[in-house]
Amino acid sequence: MYKKITFPSVFALFFLITGCQDILECVINRRPVLSDNRLRVGLVNQNYSELITAEIKNEPRDNDYYYFFSVIGDLPPGIDVYFDYRDVFIEGIPRERGRYRFTIRLDVEQADNYCENNLNDCDGLCEESTDRSYILTVN
Repeated sequence: MYKKITFPSVFALFFLITGCQDILECVINRRPVLSDNRLRVGLVNQNYSELITAEIKNEPRDNDYYYFFSVIGDLPPGIDVYFDYRDVFIEGIPRERGRYRFTIRLDVEQADNYCENNLNDCDGLCEESTDRSYILTVN
């Protein structure tokens, strides 16, 4: 009998500490994601262009968020990264052969006019950031 009482008590305490909304956010699993496409192989001294997209999983209003990107790691000389709202463009003319590994980090923030409830955390996300590693091979 002691074990039956302990589980509901711990569960109720968890709800009181974290708040119901936080748990529901993670059950729905709303979170930012980056496309997991493999980057195509580039060739030295030839134009290269690739697109990586961002979205918020399980969020039909993912346009109601601000998207902030950063790149960590090595890119081939001659290749640049540009950000345009939810898109990451990798383009240029690679000048050196090699295998280049880099990570794109994404942080999202709710737009000022978006709030689906009156609780403190209006974004409705389980997580507000993510990152994904990519490899760009240049032959």
